[in-house]
Order: sequence, then structure tokens, then C-alpha cells
Amino acid sequence: MASETVPGHEPSHPSQQPSVQPLEDRVDNRSQRPSSDAFKRFMASQWAPADAALPPLGAVAEFAARRRRAISERFPGERLVIPAGPPKVRSNDTNYRFRPHSAFAHLTGLGVDHEPDAVLVLEPVEEGAGDGGGHHSATLYFRPLAGRDTEQFYANAHTGEFWVGPRPTLAELETSLGIATAHLDELEVALTKGVGAPEIGGVSVRLVRKVDENIDALVDTARYNTALDPESLDLSQLDALDDQLAEALSELRLTKDAWEVEQLEAAVASTAAGFEAIIRALPRAVAHRRGERVVETAFFAKAREEGNDLGYDTIAASGNNATILHWITNTGPVREGDLLLVDAGVEAESLYTADVTRTIPVSGRFSEVQRRVYQAVLDAADAGFAAARPGVKFREVHAAAMKVLAARLAEWELLPVSAEEALAPEGQQHRRWMPHGTSHHLGLDVHDCAQARAELYLDGELKPGMVFTIEPGLYFKAEDLAIPEEYRGIGVRIEDDILMTEDGPVNLSAELPRMPDDVEAWMERLG
Repeated sequence: MASETVPGHEPSHPSQQPSVQPLEDRVDNRSQRPSSDAFKRFMASQWAPADAALPPLGAVAEFAARRRRAISERFPGERLVIPAGPPKVRSNDTNYRFRPHSAFAHLTGLGVDHEPDAVLVLEPVEEGAGDGGGHHSATLYFRPLAGRDTEQFYANAHTGEFWVGPRPTLAELETSLGIATAHLDELEVALTKGVGAPEIGGVSVRLVRKVDENIDALVDTARYNTALDPESLDLSQLDALDDQLAEALSELRLTKDAWEVEQLEAAVASTAAGFEAIIRALPRAVAHRRGERVVETAFFAKAREEGNDLGYDTIAASGNNATILHWITNTGPVREGDLLLVDAGVEAESLYTADVTRTIPVSGRFSEVQRRVYQAVLDAADAGFAAARPGVKFREVHAAAMKVLAARLAEWELLPVSAEEALAPEGQQHRRWMPHGTSHHLGLDVHDCAQARAELYLDGELKPGMVFTIEPGLYFKAEDLAIPEEYRGIGVRIEDDILMTEDGPVNLSAELPRMPDDVEAWMERLG
């Protein structure tokens, strides 16, 4: 069939003629894949049988089941939908390494790169008749790899084993996770069946939104099609339902179970190894025009060797760059005489991440003013640690650290007012040099539990099992005319990962030296 053209707008050159090949198919023009029947028959034959042995129940399964039971208690009678999310495009047809949404990982126990496009559905059942005596039955929907007797095995770059390697079967994941599994092709029916107003016997659906656009659209369409009056459907009310689920899933992670603590301890241990790699790489960093990149990649190599990836982009900031809170460009030189601030964390294969900062003198020795600033930050961190006890409000950790920093800044005559005036809510002049918070929760996300309510986060009481950071700093920019020249260009942050126990806080990252003399000895030993 000839293509139509608008009169007066005929293509002036054959190259402008519309192509009959769809745009989405053109990425395969480079492939030159064979398509003969002989090739297909040969490719489908003479493969060793797959290992039929099923894996044992994983160590995380029991803990993940308890998490699902806890969320089931919050929302009886409602269908809960938690997507893993699709692969994210980096450029054209290449994707970033897949990482599932943290709520999905938390409720399933799946880490590393399992499973793109998967969806966990908690289906309401009679109260008490669900999994583990809960109110829901969980099913994990995902797409297992195509068999070796199919074209997808060698022709599909996203799901074919020839391209992406072996992946677990439905039975393997069901056995290792203790969750019922089903093929992704069955998901649409599972999500849309019976959706409707509860007052007429329908099922209310709550969804973790903005993770997978296709799932958002599927649920929204089901809600619209089954509404009593679609024209008056209150979308804000539906958004509130979904927000409450996201909030509950975030708050569920405020207190870590024993398995999660083990994962965080492992992530911190790998992070410590990464910092040692940085110290050993310092001579090469000093010699390189982009020494910060040498520091960054030394840590990244250790993260990939020992864990899954980085928990977040590494901050490798030397000299005045250390006064930029989230300096991740890392293109600057590393010079003798400067301080090097490194904020980095290894993400374990379980997806739990460490978050540690150390500030070190590139030359191996602190100058007098560098040591003065460093000691003030260290004392503030120790004050925060001393304030952290079960039952103490989370915000008190920050208040304790700020009290120390304000006092030091006043002592150095940098504040335009007294320390007491600065600490008052109507003052806060000391925050010019420490504008961020001192602590945040840590876990599957580096800033974990981010959707939790303020009364449970900032104003919440510290409890055994909580894991959080303590990370005060002082940042004196080179262009800051409010301070004497000797301070300019100095940035210091010290950050540790803290586990709250019944007996008080435990510094999980204490293996990494903190005292200035210990830092210098550490550098001398590894240099």
C-alpha cells in the first residue's frame, strides 16, 4: 500500500521517504542474525539438561515472611501491589544494571539483579487464613527465562539465557524464598480481578506507585473501569491509599531484624576494605591530573569485588571540593597539603548499603589548623554518639553535635554572636558551616525509610535494631570572607554507621580510624 502524503509537502528526496520499518525494530539492523529453519533446529538441539535440583530455603526467607505478615496486619482485606520495576535505559538499547525497588527487595528478600518487571502481590484472604496466619497470600509474578528450545533463548537480548545468563525458574525462586510464584503473563488478571468499591463487594487495591509505569496504568485503568461513577472518581483519594502503603512500607524498615543487621555489618566491612584501597592508591592519585577519579575508582573496584555495587555515587573531594556537600564529579587533583574527604559505601549483594565518611590529610599529616577543625568535628560526632540511647528522640543526636560545633566556632571567634544565641531557633548562624543534618536512617537505601512520618523519624524515639549515621562536618569554602584565611578551603566530615542496641549504640564502622593520630598512623602503615 502506497504511503499518503500531504499536498504541497511531498518529500523532495528519496532519503526523506517514510520507511516501512518501525523505529523500535531498527536497533536490530546491526545484528545479522541467522533465521534459517536449519539454524533454528540446530540451536534447539544437543543441550545438556538443566539441573533439576531445587535450592534450599534461603536464610532471608523467614525474615521476609515476617515483614510481609507485618504489612498484612496493616491492610487486611486489600490487595497490595509491590513492583520491582523495569530495567532503566542508560542510552539507546543499553540499560543500567538492574536494581529492584527497595520495598520489593525488603518483602521478598531478593537482592542483586533479580528480577526485572517482577511484581509481588499480596492477595487478601479470610482474616487469619493467609501466609503464616496473616490476612494475605503472597505471589511473586516474574518472567523466567525461555527454554533452550525456543528462539528467545538466543534471539532476545533482554530475556534470553544466551545473552544474560541463567536465571532462576519459578520453582527455584518459590523454593528458595518460600513465596508462591507465577508467570508474569498471569499478572494482569491477578491485578484486575474483582477490583471495585468494597461496599459492593469489590476489592480495594493499594499500589507502590512510580516504580513501574505499566503497573500504574493497569491498576488505574481497573480502578476507573470498575468505579461506580467514573466521572466523579476521586483520584486524590486513590493517591492517598497508595501513599499510605508507601509510608507503611518505609516505616516497616525503621527497625532492622537480625538478618538485616548482618547484611549491614558485611557492607561496612567491605567499605572498610575500600577505604584501605584508597589509602594505597594515594600516590597514584597525587600524580594524576584527576586524582579524585583515582580515589573514586579504587573504591569502586573494591565495591564490585566484594559487594553488588556502590550504595551511592562516591564523593571523592580534595581541597576546596571537600566543602561541596555532594561533590560527585570527582575531576579535581589530589594535592599534598590538602585534606581529602571521601564519602562512600559498598552495597552488599542483599542491597543493604554502608555509608561512611573519612577525611584524611593527603600528605599523611594534619596541619595545625586542619587538626583543629578535624578534632572539633570528631568531638561533635562523639557527642552525638553519647546522646544516642534507647528512648532518646532521633533529633537529639543532631542537637548534641551542634552544641559542640557552635561552641568551637565561638571559641575561634568565627560566629557573629555567642554560641547560645546561634543555637537558638531564631539564630542558627553556626549552620553556615554545617548546613546538613547529622543523622539519617540506613539500610536498603542510603537514606532509608525516607517516606516515614516525621513523628516516627525525626521525632521518633531510638529503638534497638535501628541503624543510622552520625556525620557532622565543617565546611569552610575558599571564597568565604566571613572567616580568616587560614580556614578557607578546609572541609571535614566524619561519618559512622551506628546500630542501636538495648545497651546503647554500637559503632559498626569503628574499624576505620577516627582519632587524628590514628588516622596518621593508618596512612603510614598502608602507604
